[in-house]
Formats: sequence, C-alpha cells, structure tokens
Amino acid sequence: MSAVLPSTQQVWDWLGEVPDPEIPVVSVTELGIVREVRWEGQTLVVAVTPTYSGCPATSVIDLMIETQLREKGVTDLRLERRLSPPWTTDWVTEAARDKLRAYGIAPPVDGTASDGLMAGRAARLSGRSNLVIACPRCGSSHTERVSQYGSTPCKASYRCRDCLEPFDYFKCH
Repeated sequence: MSAVLPSTQQVWDWLGEVPDPEIPVVSVTELGIVREVRWEGQTLVVAVTPTYSGCPATSVIDLMIETQLREKGVTDLRLERRLSPPWTTDWVTEAARDKLRAYGIAPPVDGTASDGLMAGRAARLSGRSNLVIACPRCGSSHTERVSQYGSTPCKASYRCRDCLEPFDYFKCH
C-alpha cells in the first residue's frame, strides 16, 4: 500500500461494493453489519456484527470484506467480530429495504409489532404476530405466513392471497 492511507470514508465506499452472499442485491454496509472502520496506526480495523451468532454466511462475509480491501491495496488489516450490541434489522438502510422489495423479498418491519407495545413484540417473537407483511410484488397486505423458516434462517416464507405469489420476509431481529 502507498504511504498515504485511504480515508475511512474511502474504505466505507469500498465496503459498500461488497454484496451480502445470501442476498446479493444489498451490500454489507446497507445491511448495517459493518459497524466501524478505523485506523490504528498502519492497521485498518473493520468491526463486523453478524446478523446472528450462528449465521452461516459470517465467514464468507469476512472473506469477501478481506478480499475487497486487499484488492484495493490494504495490506495490514484486522477484522473484529462485534457481538454487542447485537445486530438488529433496524440497522438496514432505506436503500436496502427498497432493493429487497425490488428483488422480491419483503423488507423487515422496524422496531416492534405494528401496535408498538412490548406485548406485540413478544407475540411477534413467539410466532403469534399482528404484523401485516406487504407483498413485495403487488403491494397487497392480504398475505399469510406459510412457514417461520424461509430460504435462509433470517427469512420466513409468505404467500400473497391476491397475486398468489410466494415470497420471503426478512424477519425482524
């Protein structure tokens, strides 16, 4: 790497080009899993919070981040796994939510259940939900959950009762 270190903003821009391996239309920065970029002397430190501790894509994401930064000339690099605070779907950017929807995945609903009460959140987390998930294809709110588990552990399977299309919902965490 040259004597001049890239700015942290430049590094953020580079990381914005790293796609999520399970949902390639969104980047790791848009998902909010890259939490911090900083220089410690000549060492670039990138803090990454996995979507959940058992996420099978975590090591692939780390490798993709490392590959991207090494291709940009970063030679002294350290990735930190940051588990606290735990990742939340509230960190997913609006741009990523739009991209998910266009890709056919219903984006996560922010915060708690639609009533905003802790009881609603507890119901959602236990599988008894008052959330209405709009179909990403036609926009209808006349949808039903088919399974708590979708194509990946962080998604649930839904079906639209109007257009009859199946779709994944990116579950709130």
